[in-house]
Amino acid sequence: MSISVMLRDLPATQVIIHHPELKTGTDQKIPSALLLQVTREVLNIWRRRIREGEVKEVDLDKIIKDVKARIEHTLNFHLKEVINGTGIILHTNLGRAVLPDEAIDHMTKVAGGYCNLEYNIELGSRGSRHDIVENIIKTLTGAEAAMVVNNNAAAVFLILREIAKGREVIVSRGEIIEIGGSFRVSEIMSESGAILREVGTTNKTHKIDYEKAIGAQTALLMKVHTSNFCVSGFTQAISVEELAGLGKQYDIPVYEDLGSGVLYDLRKHGIGREPIIQESIKDGADIVSFSGDKLLGGPQAGIIVGKKKWIDRMKKNQLARMLRVDKVTLAALEATLRLYLDPAKAKQSIPALRSILQPVEELQERAERFRALLPEYDIELCQMDTEVGGGSLPDVTLPTVVAVLRHSHLPAHILEKKLRIGSPSIIGRISKDQFLLDFRTIEEKNIDRLAQHVKQRVPENAPKLKEAAVE
Repeated sequence: MSISVMLRDLPATQVIIHHPELKTGTDQKIPSALLLQVTREVLNIWRRRIREGEVKEVDLDKIIKDVKARIEHTLNFHLKEVINGTGIILHTNLGRAVLPDEAIDHMTKVAGGYCNLEYNIELGSRGSRHDIVENIIKTLTGAEAAMVVNNNAAAVFLILREIAKGREVIVSRGEIIEIGGSFRVSEIMSESGAILREVGTTNKTHKIDYEKAIGAQTALLMKVHTSNFCVSGFTQAISVEELAGLGKQYDIPVYEDLGSGVLYDLRKHGIGREPIIQESIKDGADIVSFSGDKLLGGPQAGIIVGKKKWIDRMKKNQLARMLRVDKVTLAALEATLRLYLDPAKAKQSIPALRSILQPVEELQERAERFRALLPEYDIELCQMDTEVGGGSLPDVTLPTVVAVLRHSHLPAHILEKKLRIGSPSIIGRISKDQFLLDFRTIEEKNIDRLAQHVKQRVPENAPKLKEAAVE
């Protein structure tokens, strides 16, 4: 059949939208405007496929099926719940930090009605959203002032734009890092209008390197914490305390970008060497910025703390309005920060901290309960290592327990897809051609559901595979 004939044989739009399987109304709940739009899109796809030789004949049933599938995809939520079986606690692709229950409850209350986002209840007049979390951030960090923007990259941009536009910022070559999504400190600096002045070398930078670079155009001394990689061996870096002393000597503000945002000291548990925000303030940094959704364990946000005179300037910058966060984010952040007032409660109530600190014995018990719910399946439990993720604690691995799920005739990549496609989506990992579910990130509340979905998506009566060791 020729292309022109097939194009002529395509059904008219009206034929499709009035097809019995695509009735609009309260029963099928297909909005008529959506049906019309999708029908036109599908017909355009069929025209292209005919012209490119992909289609040999026009099939009305297939066209109707394409329309129904496209409508179903459109009407489904695109942001979905996922059970994280990767073992990566701060998985950027899976939304990073899981919020505490307290944060979820407070978000729901605030989102479900009106709130005092920019209203001072005591004075009965206009207020500032900066006031909502500023006092608790000051209490927790020891800073004079604080403000919140929508992520840490925005915080870096705002600081550089306000303090150093058109002037130089001195940074060690070893700290000109690239964060997720190919965003680089040097490029953010360029976009802000600040001028990068590199000093030292990749592995060694000394105080004298900064001092030699200081001149009339110097606006800021900047230190970037390498939270997503580590350099070891023959290295040297200037401390915040040393840099702060240099800043005071030359009357130049010192800014440290701490990235991961640690308020709870993990070092006392022998986990990593990540500095806490309080130390940077105590050591004399004038400005510090960090993320809300990494090791802090809250919502996505960029938190800026430091000397009041610098924070006040940034609050007045026109970019502050462009980069501000909404009421739901502030509600989640406030509830998360309140938990840090009691460190013992924080490590139990904040899922990111709880997952990092969870003893491997508890993970073993959790994994064994999962296996017990699926006696007919071939599941082996093994101890391995995992990472925190999210560009945090790059030199830290955590012991974990994984369930190796095997099938007699389905390879690992098919098992992975079967569990990934569905609601909720179950995301595991493949290692050495075996499908793994890591219990460092599978919480107790999800064990029963996880077992149930494995039964639904993988045949229950599958014969067991012979045991195979996992190295």
